[in-house]
Amino acid sequence: DGPYDPRGAGHRFNRDIVLVDPYTQALTDSHKWGDNENELIHSEVENYLKRASCVVVDDFDWQGDKPLNIPLQNSIIYELHVRGYTVHTSSGVKHPGTFKGLIEKIPYLKSLGITAVELMPIAEFNENDNYFRNPFTGEKLKNFWGYSTIAFFAPKASYASAKKDGAQIREFKELVREFHKAGIEVILDVVFNHTAEGGEKGPVFSFKGLDNSIYYILSPEDKEYMNFSGCGNTINCNHPIVRNFIIDCLRYWVIEMHVDGFRFDLASILGRDRNGNILSNPPIIERIAEDPILSKTKLIAEAWDAAGLYQVGSFYGSRWAEWNGKFRDDVRKFISGYPGTLSALATRFAGSADLYRDSGRRPYHSINFVTSHDGFTLYDLVSYNKKHNYANGEDNRDGMDENFSWNCGVEGETEDLNIMNLRWRQIKNYATILLLSQGVPMILAGDEFGRTQKGNNNAYCQDNEISWVNWELAEKNNHLLRFFKYLIILRRLHPVFR
Repeated sequence: DGPYDPRGAGHRFNRDIVLVDPYTQALTDSHKWGDNENELIHSEVENYLKRASCVVVDDFDWQGDKPLNIPLQNSIIYELHVRGYTVHTSSGVKHPGTFKGLIEKIPYLKSLGITAVELMPIAEFNENDNYFRNPFTGEKLKNFWGYSTIAFFAPKASYASAKKDGAQIREFKELVREFHKAGIEVILDVVFNHTAEGGEKGPVFSFKGLDNSIYYILSPEDKEYMNFSGCGNTINCNHPIVRNFIIDCLRYWVIEMHVDGFRFDLASILGRDRNGNILSNPPIIERIAEDPILSKTKLIAEAWDAAGLYQVGSFYGSRWAEWNGKFRDDVRKFISGYPGTLSALATRFAGSADLYRDSGRRPYHSINFVTSHDGFTLYDLVSYNKKHNYANGEDNRDGMDENFSWNCGVEGETEDLNIMNLRWRQIKNYATILLLSQGVPMILAGDEFGRTQKGNNNAYCQDNEISWVNWELAEKNNHLLRFFKYLIILRRLHPVFR
């Protein structure tokens, strides 16, 4: 309890709102994906989680599970969405769209040869907090990706196959244990740059009601939310209380859930002080890097934020690897035929020394990628010159405008065999550069057999065929899948490519 003084001291206390404990390990009443669709927050006096409660499960049998500790330089990362990977009817799993469904795909992932899965956010979020509609179908769109966290310690309940309290904890632990048995590490995509509470008119779930002035970066003048995340608010990561919270959360996922590493979304926000200024030695980044419990975990930074701060090649310290956005752009430009790009390609292929050598870092500090969840798939990169995001309900204004793509002569699908053969060659060119460059490669799930999003380069809201992995393509485009497998074998056999 306390004062409601948003423009004075920045407080937003409201005794009438039930808040989520930031340290809760599970939420109930959210077992089925899409439940509570009519309970969206439109003001600060209602709460989507008003009926949620918390549980703890601590009797899991790990069967002797230990960290794999695969050296980063030997890693091949595979980014996927838990629901999107198996919810399509073609997946052939018994538990589609869940942690258990993902376990059923372990034989495939092992045969592919990857060493780690990077799971898009699995901490509890509200998939119904999107207000846009598909203009073609009238369908209400979702927050499919999940980059709007409600409870940072809690696995998403609807990702469990068993619809009972605590099942999400047990099934996530089973996932980690079974992946480790297969020799595959589990890396979590974590979002400590903003929360699901949004901006001035956003809902109150937790931090706003507990101590808004501590948990968020507020303007010194009028206490409005400073929006370095592009999502309405920015977590005050370097406040001592918030630092402790972040460290406790990461430790929990390592100690209790046995995860092997973290990819930090918009990680440059971790380097801002309580006024949004850029710090030279951010306390939270140093604490994460130096924490003894986190000492063996993989730390991967998306080294930029939505306010223009770009730190690829200059993120803090040797413990951190980085998503190398310059690798993505330079490789795309070269393959798409941009003039004067050969030198840049050679630099990226040889480990991006221009970015990492002066700071004493190695090629494996570069997470090399051509595609990720954020943008075109690999198939779409050679099939579309422009984004086609009209189904997102924002009149095609969302998503990146500059993709450095080339459609090989026709926009979108075609039956022209010459164009299709050229597209397959281009995809294989991309795959060869990605998997044989020095650094750590990251593959977007489904790229290895030609998954398409029909030109949508911002499918954050598409819980449908646009985002779901269509497993029929693995058989249809088996020539491409075999090519990826051979490249992975070649990379693993020859250290020169690392």
